[in-house]
Amino acid sequence: MSMRPRPSTATAPSLEVYNIIPIHDFLTEHPSLRYPEVRAAAAALKVVGDLPKPPFVDFTPRMDLMDWLGLLFGFQLDNVRNQRENLVLHLANCQMRLQPPPIHPDGLDPTVLRRFRKKLLRNYTNWCSFLGVRCHVTSPAHSRHQTNVVLNLRRELLYVALYLLIWGESANLRFMPECICYIFHHMAMELNKVLGGEFDDMTGMPYWPSFSGDCAYLKSVVMPIYRTVKTEVESSNNGTKPHSAWRNYDDINEYFWRKRALKSLKWPLDCTSNFFDTTPKSSRVGKTGFVEQRSFWNVFRSFDRLWILLLLYLQAAIIVATSRVQFPWQDKDVAVTLLTIFISWAGLRLLQSVLDASTQYSLVGRETFWLFVRLILKVLVAVAWTVLFSVFYARIWSQKNQDRGWSRAANDRIVVFLKVVFVYLIPEMLALVLFIVPCIRNWIEELNLGIVYLLTWWFYSKSFVGRGLREGLVDNVKYSIFWIVVLATKFIFSYFLQIKPLIAPTRALLNLKNATYNWHEFFGSTHRIAVVMLWLPVLLVYLMDLQIWYSIYSSLVGATIGLFSHLGEIRNIDQLRLRFQFFASAMQFNLKPEEHLLGPKATLLKKARDAIHRLKLRYGIGQPFNKIESSQVEATWFALLWNEIILTFREEDLISDREVELLELPPNCWNIQVIRWPCFLLCNELLLALSQANELCDAPDRWLWSKICTSEYRRCAVIEAFDSIKFVIRKIVKNGTEEESIVNRLLNEIDENVENGKVTQVYKLTVLLKIHEKLISLLERLMDPDKKVFRIVNILQALYELCAWEFPKTRRSTQQLRQLGLAPVNLNADTELLFVNAINLPPPEDVVFYRQIRRVHTILTSRDPMHNVPKNLEARERLAFFSNSLFMNMPQAPSVEKMLAFSVLTPYYDEEVMYRQEMLRAENEDGISTLFYLQKIYEDEWVNFVERMRREGVENENEIWSKKVRDLRLWASYRGQTLSRTVRGMMYYYSALKKLAFLDSASEMDISMGTQIAPEPPRSYYTRDGGDNILQPTAAQEISRMANGIGHLFKGSESGSAMMKFTYVVACQVYGQHKAKGDHRAEEILFLMKNHEALRIAYVDEVNLGLGNVEYYSVLVKFDQRLQREVEIYRIRLPGPLKLGEGKPENQNHAIIFTRGDAIQTIDMNQDNHFEEALKMRNLLESFKKNYGIRKPTILGVREKVFTGSVSSLAWFMSSQETSFVTLGQRVLANPLKVRMHYGHPDVFDRFWFIPRGGISKASRVINISEDIFAGFNCTLRGGNVTHHEYIQVGKGRDVGLNQISMFEAKVASGNGEQALSRDVYRLGHRLDFFRMLSFFYTTVGYYFNTMLIVFTVYAFLWGRLYLALSGVEKIAKDRSSSNEALGAILNQQFVIQLGLFTALPMILENSLERGFLPAIWDFITMQLQLASFFYTFSLGTRSHYFGRTILHGGAKYRATGRGFVVEHKKFAENYRLYARTHFIKAIELAIILLVYAAYSPLAKSSLVYILMTISSWFLIISWIISPFLFNPSGFDWLKTVYDFDDFMGWLWSRGGLFTKADQSWFTWWNEEQDHLKTTGVWGKLLEILLDLRFFFFQYSIVYHLRIAEDRTSIGVYLISWACIIGIAAIYITTIYAQKRFSVKEHIKYRFIQFLIIWLTVLVVVLMLQFTELTVVDLLISLLAFIPTGWGLISIAQVLKPFLISTVVWDTVISVARLYDLFFGLIVMAPVALLSWLPGFQNMQTRILFNEAFSRGLQISIILAGKKST
Repeated sequence: MSMRPRPSTATAPSLEVYNIIPIHDFLTEHPSLRYPEVRAAAAALKVVGDLPKPPFVDFTPRMDLMDWLGLLFGFQLDNVRNQRENLVLHLANCQMRLQPPPIHPDGLDPTVLRRFRKKLLRNYTNWCSFLGVRCHVTSPAHSRHQTNVVLNLRRELLYVALYLLIWGESANLRFMPECICYIFHHMAMELNKVLGGEFDDMTGMPYWPSFSGDCAYLKSVVMPIYRTVKTEVESSNNGTKPHSAWRNYDDINEYFWRKRALKSLKWPLDCTSNFFDTTPKSSRVGKTGFVEQRSFWNVFRSFDRLWILLLLYLQAAIIVATSRVQFPWQDKDVAVTLLTIFISWAGLRLLQSVLDASTQYSLVGRETFWLFVRLILKVLVAVAWTVLFSVFYARIWSQKNQDRGWSRAANDRIVVFLKVVFVYLIPEMLALVLFIVPCIRNWIEELNLGIVYLLTWWFYSKSFVGRGLREGLVDNVKYSIFWIVVLATKFIFSYFLQIKPLIAPTRALLNLKNATYNWHEFFGSTHRIAVVMLWLPVLLVYLMDLQIWYSIYSSLVGATIGLFSHLGEIRNIDQLRLRFQFFASAMQFNLKPEEHLLGPKATLLKKARDAIHRLKLRYGIGQPFNKIESSQVEATWFALLWNEIILTFREEDLISDREVELLELPPNCWNIQVIRWPCFLLCNELLLALSQANELCDAPDRWLWSKICTSEYRRCAVIEAFDSIKFVIRKIVKNGTEEESIVNRLLNEIDENVENGKVTQVYKLTVLLKIHEKLISLLERLMDPDKKVFRIVNILQALYELCAWEFPKTRRSTQQLRQLGLAPVNLNADTELLFVNAINLPPPEDVVFYRQIRRVHTILTSRDPMHNVPKNLEARERLAFFSNSLFMNMPQAPSVEKMLAFSVLTPYYDEEVMYRQEMLRAENEDGISTLFYLQKIYEDEWVNFVERMRREGVENENEIWSKKVRDLRLWASYRGQTLSRTVRGMMYYYSALKKLAFLDSASEMDISMGTQIAPEPPRSYYTRDGGDNILQPTAAQEISRMANGIGHLFKGSESGSAMMKFTYVVACQVYGQHKAKGDHRAEEILFLMKNHEALRIAYVDEVNLGLGNVEYYSVLVKFDQRLQREVEIYRIRLPGPLKLGEGKPENQNHAIIFTRGDAIQTIDMNQDNHFEEALKMRNLLESFKKNYGIRKPTILGVREKVFTGSVSSLAWFMSSQETSFVTLGQRVLANPLKVRMHYGHPDVFDRFWFIPRGGISKASRVINISEDIFAGFNCTLRGGNVTHHEYIQVGKGRDVGLNQISMFEAKVASGNGEQALSRDVYRLGHRLDFFRMLSFFYTTVGYYFNTMLIVFTVYAFLWGRLYLALSGVEKIAKDRSSSNEALGAILNQQFVIQLGLFTALPMILENSLERGFLPAIWDFITMQLQLASFFYTFSLGTRSHYFGRTILHGGAKYRATGRGFVVEHKKFAENYRLYARTHFIKAIELAIILLVYAAYSPLAKSSLVYILMTISSWFLIISWIISPFLFNPSGFDWLKTVYDFDDFMGWLWSRGGLFTKADQSWFTWWNEEQDHLKTTGVWGKLLEILLDLRFFFFQYSIVYHLRIAEDRTSIGVYLISWACIIGIAAIYITTIYAQKRFSVKEHIKYRFIQFLIIWLTVLVVVLMLQFTELTVVDLLISLLAFIPTGWGLISIAQVLKPFLISTVVWDTVISVARLYDLFFGLIVMAPVALLSWLPGFQNMQTRILFNEAFSRGLQISIILAGKKST
């Protein structure tokens, strides 16, 4: 917190700092002010005219409409300045895009403003219509009179400006869009009164707003509502209280969905209203619109239609399966029995209505009486339908039984029942009709008529959102067919492989008579519990396997769509080589703008022509682009962009200097007649041409040439080599010499023969090989630094002799040569040398010449096909994707001037900006530094970096630390997940726009000159001096332009165009605190600003005014390149502390007011971008103008490329999983399912659509912990449209260590648990049509719910088998059944569980699509060999645990994962703390079940049967126990295992203290693990206790199998076992008591008591062994009975902690719990120690963990051994 005084709120205009455009001073030399559109927008704001001047203020002529509004309503000056620029920029950009262009470019076109006003205020006008109040935005009357036009324009501007000013200063209120509508409604009313010249009724004076003055709006409007929100948040106890106990952002916003808000709050705001925090909590307005109740029933409530379908089909399937007929219509009894599904349907509706009433009762109040009526009526009507169906159904059977058959009367009763069903189904049939015609339903729902509300009142609460969500008919058909196929497959599979096979075993169990149980049976011998245990896992699988079928079909559909989208057509560099000449055409077709044609016919014609052209490009049909020769501007245009991409690769150190020369497309020079393709394409083409010439030496020229021309690259290589050699020879021979004349004549003669087609007639082509050798020697001598002239003379002489004497078929004499001018006149050609005094070599400074020499030498000498160019894997993948994307369908790119403007917003807190020097050098316990690790992971990139540093003056690697430290830090930072990497990536947009702006406006001469840039550009993202001082940013490569174009004189420069279209804002929330503390991150952020002129930093500044008063400001800063210092642009005061809700969305929200443009891209701090992808941003933004379905998109989904997959095999697994989700998964969600939300941060938002609708995220504490996806929910509910585009991608980093991944999975799963409770999910579940609801469920909450069901299924299966085995039912059924039906049913259950393997299908298909089928299969096999299944199974446990716990108990929280490199070994204690409750204890429980089952099950006697039944379960157990160590570096190192054990024991027995952290003391950790039980409700605690009761079953079942029980089944046996437990507990308590009482002062007494207890215990055991049937085996087996019981007691005690903590029992609970954790720790440690002891296992584990890095040359064995190679 800074201690400086309060800042001044005013700045002198002459000293005013600007953000992008200096609107305050039109005389400033700034490129953007050259645009007439900017001047027009700014001039329109200047039309103040006769507006009433605010009193007590000097209204100067410099002020405009924004200033007038600011003074009128008391807006802050910097808010006015900020929104002025925002408005001017937007209007100017809109006018630039206007088609046709305005007649008067110097004036603001009214159409532009009208469209913007309608879009910005549409939510407000909808709100007014919804409430039935008059809108205060009056549409101006159309008039051609100039004065009226100006006045109308001014009024429109005032409305728009007022809304932006309100929004810009509303701080946290921006999360409540209808609250802002309420504020705007009244302020617009006051504005209208002022504009209308009305008088105040109270004073008789001209009307003036109810508040004005300094910060009047903030103090009078924002602060009262803000304080109310803040009070509610504080009452939530940091979000730990139930959601139903306090109001969040949504509750307060939805208060404004009712007219009561207008009556209650009034205007100006009545702070005595019960809405505000001034009212006591008991009298204050409570929850509004929805109550979030923590219960698993929410999944049923939100998606009741799905569960009704599943349960009704299950009932029908069981009825049909139990019948003796094949089809139900063959037996009327069966058909009538099926009618019971309507009774069940009504019962489920009753359940739904009861749940609604029980969860939403707190919404009922005096003002919501009709809600109460509806809740009660729905319950009563549901009861009535249930009773009605039951009565009519009973009457059918009574009549049938009475008539002893299906008489006419019985049939009549069936008809009556069906008539009742028809009445019941009328609403469903109406919904079906409206589903078939979705446009009518949308129209009806969007009507704000009382009759519509009345008709829909029964079904829905009146809601402002969630109306008109139906899609178009075509989309409707597509996703309906998808789900019909999925459901049909699921139901067929379920009937024949799940339900029907269980009928026979069920009958057999129920028909068992005289069965004797092995224990005391409380419910008789009906075997119903056994039947339940048999059916339970099947029912769970039945409820969840639709997720598997969805996964299978969505994978197939996604792969098909990807195939038709032309994904993966260019998968590698080899395929790019084959299509490179078409690639050049495709780049121009997609990235070069064309003039827009006017008229719809021309547009349709252009679309058809474009489609045909794209088809030709894609499949190489014909010659869509004539042979691209270097004289054409198109080729030069392509060369500019291609070379820019290659240079960017070099700057990123992905390629070497040599590879730059091989990949670049050189500029036009040396009069070469063909396009100079990159060397990696020409490779060995010249040698192949020479070979062909040698073979066809006597054939006609055209034969030889046609043979050569079969390859375009070969043709170009021949011509370029020939032209280049001619130029080189002429260049090095002095002008005016006789040798020059001879050379020219000789070359001209060859040219003449080539043109006449007489080469093979005149010349001996076999001599070409000798000429080729001499030319190579010549070029090598020219490249030699010594450049010995006499050697060059010798080579030229040899070449002359070959060409003049040997090459022609007809040998000519010296005299003939002299006559032709091909021999010297005065020189004896036989004895004296030519060229002795005729050589003139270019100086070494002629870099271009010698670079071209190297190129020609490469063409002449290359025998390598160059398949490994570039060598770097990332460079190859990026080039392949970029080239492939240009053959995909994408919108045509507009010019930069006419493109949509956009901003990028990145939230940042306190993560790493750049890696510090000490961080790079610091070594871990193995002696490995981060830098050394990076050098090995990115070995080729490190070599390239060193090469670049040497080019800049560094002689060896050690000097980098002294001379180029900053460059070294940046190199490392660009390979981590740092802010500097993200900033560099996003600033590629700016770089790309500048380049494209030049190409758009340049003339042919400009483009030609653009290729003459020096080959070694000075541009770099690194500093030239690597010192630690902040330096001047490196100058960007200047693009030369000719000054002969009108555009250059009238428009701005490239940087001006780019700044108009792009802004990057990083929300560095605590940047002010970092500066105040001198934190290194502040200096690094300043460095980033210095190097990137389009970068802006927004932060929250806290100003201490003394006496505990603090003011908070949103501040925007930039680095002023002219002043060479950081300058503050805007400072806008906030109503209080920023963070009321979740931190990240609050951080985004405070910075969003500083963004600009039509669109905003949300980017996380662990993302990256590439220059070549930035080139396509114009195309992507054009998608906002196109309808996708019946709506234009509001969110453009963008593909992600996970760049952390190469770090380790674990990172590869995570990367593959994420890649299939962000590509194939999102592709299907967008089309055909139409339920894509907002999952990926690269998504691009329609900024002015989201601004008035709550922003780009939600921020309510805890419920919105997954803040991003709620933006998608909000978008869909408010009628938006989300699309997905795969021709552009953005880099994304993921967690690379198991602990990091687990914390990330925990956060996401917890977030989904909270989503299940939210109003957004409830409304989407009810408002979407049935099939879209299915898509929505199975891709959001349903995925995690079904993941949890998978784990529940395993539990149910194993507990069921255990019950059947220990009860004796399994043995009885086996002995009395002659068939294997029961066994078959068991194995079917296990088979269904194993169906989960199909969830890997999306990953395989996406890899097949993009990399090829065989590579995808090989990758999958490799992943299995690297034990990927262990990782995915482990993640399954993480997701299910946190999702279930969050729904049941809460406790969701943000978990920082670190995002760093994971090379250090994680200690055992850390892994135990993280996974004990989530995995280890559950795995041990399942292992005990399987061991007991193996001991007592008759089926388990057969090893094969036991393996088949339990293999999946054992795999899950092993995965859950061993994975944390398997994926832990040095996880099986013996020494580390020993040290870890010592550390674990020290942590376990540490006493701890008040401020001890969980990683220091077991007691602190144990308490923190129970935190979720503090916040859970009564139902949560009861359910937790019920679940814990399962541990008592071990004891109950096992004690009856002990030999001492002697086959008795009396309840007394079980009671005696409890007496034993009590005795053991008494012994333990006595020991603990004696230790506390006597161990310190009376040690002898303590030892005596210990001896006595031990002696008595041994005596009792010996006596029982001697005089009873007790055996040693019984004692061992008893452990399996009593240990789970003890754990169950401890678990229940934790739930009852509030009642036990003050008793003596609690200390015993703690002590026993510690022993249990010791016991569990030893069980987990045992296999780890065993594997560590085995020789060679550690090396194998290292190979598994780091195999991907091995394949890229990583010497991980050296790393883990700590032996640094030098």
